[in-house]
Amino acid sequence: MADAKVIPFGEDRPRRRPSGRRVRAAPPAPPEPVVEAVAPLLEPVAQKPAGAGWERKVAGGLSFLRRRITGEYEVDEFGYDKELTDQVLMSLMRPLFDKYFRVEVKGIENIPKEGGALIVANHSGTLPLDGLMLQVAVHDHHPAQRHLRLLAADLVFMLPVVNELARKAGHTLACAEDAQRLLEAGDLVGVMPEGFKGIGKPFGDRYKLQRFGRGGFVSTALRAGTPIVPCSIVGAEEIYPMVGNAKTLARLLGIPYFPITPTFPLLGPLGAVPLPTKWTIQFGEPIATDGYAAEAAEDPMLMFNLTDQVREQIQHTLYRLLVQRRSVFF
Repeated sequence: MADAKVIPFGEDRPRRRPSGRRVRAAPPAPPEPVVEAVAPLLEPVAQKPAGAGWERKVAGGLSFLRRRITGEYEVDEFGYDKELTDQVLMSLMRPLFDKYFRVEVKGIENIPKEGGALIVANHSGTLPLDGLMLQVAVHDHHPAQRHLRLLAADLVFMLPVVNELARKAGHTLACAEDAQRLLEAGDLVGVMPEGFKGIGKPFGDRYKLQRFGRGGFVSTALRAGTPIVPCSIVGAEEIYPMVGNAKTLARLLGIPYFPITPTFPLLGPLGAVPLPTKWTIQFGEPIATDGYAAEAAEDPMLMFNLTDQVREQIQHTLYRLLVQRRSVFF
């Protein structure tokens, strides 16, 4: 397998998209006899007024199942399936967020109630669980229950199953065109500019931000006229303490790094269980971009200054949160 390729954020390249924001989902059609047999059974329950407790859950579940079987649901042009995300994917991630990592969310009021915004966060943890927890934090703690659309590297969309789930959850490739389309449509977009340099850094470099690239995310926010919201995540660095990197094995597998932790690969699959650290996610004061002229997005000095401002704000917040926390696990 070839080495994993990371698309530099801000690189323009032609992309083929269907026209329009909403498209009808086109799942593999179930056999016609199955639809004819199952749909009538589900119809009375789906149309029955929802009661309290378990009856409401059963009715909602059967209604959801009926729409899945008959294909009566929609995805957007990026493949985002809002209903599946709300009812299934979020429910799967929520126990990790609430019970396992016990995430504390601060500064959620800094995310706009409506309209586009670019959330820029640090990246860490060997596996990208921080992006998933960030998505839950925005949805469950924001008063408007907003959805976060994350920008991801090519590798995410090369993996079987992961590719489909990422698309269904609303995520897309880390390229400027996709990001700008989402921002201009009023979506919240999340980016972690450190990329593999951040998520795969050694444990000894924890909470030290890596390079933020050439400022492509700033340029995109300026073109869309949307605010930039810095975000600092504490707790993810310790879930898989990366004490080594088997580079030769990583090259053979075509992945950016092959982590060696105190439990993996020594304990096999058990070593893949993350440590139950205590997390804090802090959203900082938004940085406005709508006051700049249209040509500002082409000014490299401005790109550098704004990128450095975002990076410094995230780094200082990380240090402050680290001083405030009692321990890694409590």
